[in-house]
Amino acid sequence: MLEPVESRSVSPVFVGRAAELEILNDALARAAAGEPQALVIGGEAGVGKTRLVEEFATAAGQAAVVALGGCVEIGADGLPFAPFSTALRSLRRELPGELAAAAAGQEEELARLLPELGETVPTRGADRSDEEGMARLFELTARLLERVAAGRTVVVALEDLHWADASTRHLLAYLFRTLRTGRLVVLATYRSDDIHRRHPLRPLLAELDRLRTVRRIELGRFSRAEVGRQIAGILATEPDPVQVDEIFERSDGNAFFVEELAVAAHEGSCTGLTDSLRDLLLVRVESLPDSAQRVARTVAEGGSTVEYRLLAAVAQLAEDDLIEALRAAVGANILIAAPGDDSYRFRHSLVREAVGDDLLPGERSRLNRRYAEALESDPTLVPAGERVMRLASYWYHAHDPAKALPAVLDASVTARRRHAHSEQLRLLERAMELWDTAPEDIRATLRPVDYAEAYPPCGCDPDTTPLRYLDLMAEAAVAGRLCGERERALKITKRALHLLEDEGDPMRAAWFWVQRSRLTQALARGDGWKELGTAQELVRGLPPSEVHAEVLATAANWSMLRAPGPDAMSAAERAVEYARMVGAEDIELNARLTLGGLMVDAGHIGAGLAQMYEVKDEVLTRGITTVVGRSHVNLPSALEGIGRSQDAVDILREGLRLTQEWGLRDSEAWIWTNLAESLVSLGRWDEAADAAVNAQRTGQSAKPRGGASNSLAHLALARGEVAEAARHLAAARASYGTHDPMPQNNLPMSCLALGTAAAEGRLVDARAEADRVLDAGFPPGTHRYAWPLLLAAAVAESDARAQSLPTAEEGRAAFLQRLFEAVRTLTTGAPLWLAYEKWTRAELDRADGRTATVTWSDVVTAFEALERPYDLARVRHRLAEALLAVGGDDERARATELLRLTRAAATHLDARPLVDATTHLAERARLALTTAPPPADPAHSLGLTTRERDVLRLVSAGRTNRQIAEELFISPKTASVHVSNILGKLGVSGRGEAAAVAHRTGMFAAETLTSGT
Repeated sequence: MLEPVESRSVSPVFVGRAAELEILNDALARAAAGEPQALVIGGEAGVGKTRLVEEFATAAGQAAVVALGGCVEIGADGLPFAPFSTALRSLRRELPGELAAAAAGQEEELARLLPELGETVPTRGADRSDEEGMARLFELTARLLERVAAGRTVVVALEDLHWADASTRHLLAYLFRTLRTGRLVVLATYRSDDIHRRHPLRPLLAELDRLRTVRRIELGRFSRAEVGRQIAGILATEPDPVQVDEIFERSDGNAFFVEELAVAAHEGSCTGLTDSLRDLLLVRVESLPDSAQRVARTVAEGGSTVEYRLLAAVAQLAEDDLIEALRAAVGANILIAAPGDDSYRFRHSLVREAVGDDLLPGERSRLNRRYAEALESDPTLVPAGERVMRLASYWYHAHDPAKALPAVLDASVTARRRHAHSEQLRLLERAMELWDTAPEDIRATLRPVDYAEAYPPCGCDPDTTPLRYLDLMAEAAVAGRLCGERERALKITKRALHLLEDEGDPMRAAWFWVQRSRLTQALARGDGWKELGTAQELVRGLPPSEVHAEVLATAANWSMLRAPGPDAMSAAERAVEYARMVGAEDIELNARLTLGGLMVDAGHIGAGLAQMYEVKDEVLTRGITTVVGRSHVNLPSALEGIGRSQDAVDILREGLRLTQEWGLRDSEAWIWTNLAESLVSLGRWDEAADAAVNAQRTGQSAKPRGGASNSLAHLALARGEVAEAARHLAAARASYGTHDPMPQNNLPMSCLALGTAAAEGRLVDARAEADRVLDAGFPPGTHRYAWPLLLAAAVAESDARAQSLPTAEEGRAAFLQRLFEAVRTLTTGAPLWLAYEKWTRAELDRADGRTATVTWSDVVTAFEALERPYDLARVRHRLAEALLAVGGDDERARATELLRLTRAAATHLDARPLVDATTHLAERARLALTTAPPPADPAHSLGLTTRERDVLRLVSAGRTNRQIAEELFISPKTASVHVSNILGKLGVSGRGEAAAVAHRTGMFAAETLTSGT
């Protein structure tokens, strides 16, 4: 039945693509050396993307494990995470032990992508979603791939991104952004001619263009010579040049159309027979027997791949007839057997699209109905992980609202449990579309509310009451917020509030107003307080409920960040009380964290910290991932605010371990940011800079990046890099934006702006910045940010007087008086705040021409009890200056010792302005600060920084980059950069030579080195 040419319509000879294969092979070689690679191949339909990937995969398979995954299309719907599930399943077959070890401890979470790893809990509320759920899944997936690829090269190829669901696109983008270790190649293909202006893949492609780590390959069409070689391979003989010319002109070099035209010409068809190439494809299908055509039409509507048993149930042919029809379609190269599966698919999606487009409207809906009915009758016809989603798609495209509404609602639950919130939102929007057309008796038997956070479902019993339309909108609003589709979520929220206007339902209205507040803030359209105020008014006087507790907790947290005070404290206390009464665990824990922070800010430090420590311990004991991030961000922030920086660092490091283990990337970014701030305070500036860079690389939220930029600006300013400080300050402002001002963001930025202006001699601008802040006033509880700002203003005035700046005199007295008045309004309830008060007053006295040694001695004593080496060095410099102004041998001797200590600390920190000021003061006073020099550190003579010395010590001990990163709390990428810099400075080519230099120079003679594992 099959002629030889039909079995070879695909050329056995791989034609062209030498440059593209070279790029792919280079990526494979780089990956084998430990540098993960990301590539995207684009090209029009039929140009040869799949053939290129197959050739590369075959060759790569000799030295690597190759896992292929394709985006599955059902009608116009893509299955969530389908290509990743397929690829992971392939890895599990090839590397069962390695995959199991890599997934150890996270099987339940990763089972959302690969159900074979474990079972997720299906009960309502047991698998609650949260803001970081999808990010957590993405991080765990990235870590899984990195671990599997740690010991061998792995290629993950994902095809047909133009069909990808939103969750797949988001996960792929995440991998491309974050993969930094492992012998891994991630390769994706897409059909470029399908990417119209509004195609959902377009934003991802634009993002990938901005990533320097992603290589884009655009496949072009074949040249005439390549078309000739392709036809020769298909025909197994040298073709007629005239025929090659005709086929090349007609196909325009598209590889798939060359194949089709070559077959048609060999069978005697004229290459100009049809008006379009699409018609040519249909002519080949129409030449099949009727039963084979019927099967082809059935497969076209079933999805990218259709299982044999499902096809048999839908085609309604006798088994022998079905097999003969399939044999005819396969023999004609219209259908092919899917590899490794008992299913069939079209040889090329262009053929499937041509056949599908030729279906009549009634024929299309009838086929979808048959698929749905067959699947309902026998759920085992398709893989269990696909059944619910495919059934929803079949019923929806069958245009049967009574069947489609329950099916899409069930599918939305499946999507949510997989953290595929984009698909969940799409399905819920379909349910809203179907709602009015579905019969009332069907709506009366729908599933109950699945998950909508604290929203109170309509009806008496949320576990049994059928879903109502308002409940559906609540689920959709939450799904939209979680997947980042905030515009759609806001529209749904506004529609719900419009429906509630005349309902007299304050509880549900309050819940939607809270959603509207969150979305308004996230969309940068305001601070959300107006919406929260409306929610508070709606619940005022109502009995305790989860919604009431959430409203109060949200309002208290809002106020803690923007306007802390008695009202915020009261709201937090009531939120804790109400949450306990109704058993809302997450709300209670978050409200207690807020309450503890407000208590610390109000001066009730011991009680507030005790509250926050209790929450942290409860979260760890019970493994509550939804609160662990905040507990390890807010408590260290409170400790840092009162000067307990080392305690903060200890908790932050614990938080890093937990957030990295649980994949909480945004919380991890906040922890890196707070760690940078505390390390700055402790004088560990190189570590602080590394932490700030990690904060900027981690997570998706902008505000942690703003905090990191603040820390980098602070370091740059202290080191005399004023232009660099200004650049980081501008980056911080861009990250924070202007729509939602918070004192914890704005006051540090004002402090930096003031310091930068003073460093550049712009005293008028420095005063203007301080005046702007003083005009607004310091909100209650913001003294931790107010004290550094007042100090910076006082130092600017003090230095301006000492330097006799011409602009200093005018307005000085009035400005100093204003600063004195501001100082009197701030509390000094913590040792750090008291030290700041003494320092600020001393600087104001100096600015007014009064310098007393007893005053500065008191300031030095205050800072000697704190963990602030840079601040201590600065005030020691001031005390030395005051002592030298008094004169006397004892005073000069004491000043000399103070300046030696100051210069040593400033030199260690590389605080050049303070080094220069100390040297200048000693020279003016004719003090010799040098004694018999201690043995020089070989690291400094070799040009190594303090951090590079630490890295070289670990390199000499045999540590890998990953081990270095873990020990120094930096990323492996940063460790790699440090190692490269060390090799360059030492002029050596490898780690062994670097260790030899360290040994030869005696750099670590007094230290014990142990060999690495």
